[in-house]
Amino acid sequence: MEKNDLEIDNLPNRLTFFRMLMIPIVVLALHFTENTPPWLIDYHDYLGHIACWIFVAASITDFLDGYIARKRNIVTVFGSFLDPIADKFLVVSGLIMLSVLNRVHPVVVIILVLREMYMTSLRLLALTEDVDVPVSWMGKWKTATQMIAMPMLMLHDELFGIDLPFVGTILIYLSALLSMWSALMYSVSMIKKLQEKRAEKKRLKKS
Repeated sequence: MEKNDLEIDNLPNRLTFFRMLMIPIVVLALHFTENTPPWLIDYHDYLGHIACWIFVAASITDFLDGYIARKRNIVTVFGSFLDPIADKFLVVSGLIMLSVLNRVHPVVVIILVLREMYMTSLRLLALTEDVDVPVSWMGKWKTATQMIAMPMLMLHDELFGIDLPFVGTILIYLSALLSMWSALMYSVSMIKKLQEKRAEKKRLKKS
């Protein structure tokens, strides 16, 4: 293991920390949209905007920290562990709050959250078995639709003549469908790779 593999203080990790710090702000801003304390009454109309744009900024850091880590070859044990955790915390927290506010159906939230847990388990299995299963295009579309839908539902208003709650609801349902299908595709691909690896091991053992 190289010395810098255990480094904590670097730019990608700082961006990841920033993303985690933004989570409670998004959660509180969404909470106060329906339960506004007296000292925030004058700012009530801005709370949805705060949650939306901070979520967008935090999501952008998810792309940036990975890009910078690859570009500068900064791959650390801490970053590899914390980055996906921060991503999951951000998304799951946002989904739960949107469900509490009745902006996303609880069944959709259950599907998306369980899918994340399932995929995390599969990726751990793939890592343990030393099997490389690339992310499918459907999985990327699922992430894209979800990350566009959630800020729209957080803002929950009309913007530039676009009914954001309506469009966001369509996209989040589409994301749920894509999440189930992409998980199935990943599972099939994973089983196929494992079978191929087992067959290769048997062939090498016989020879």
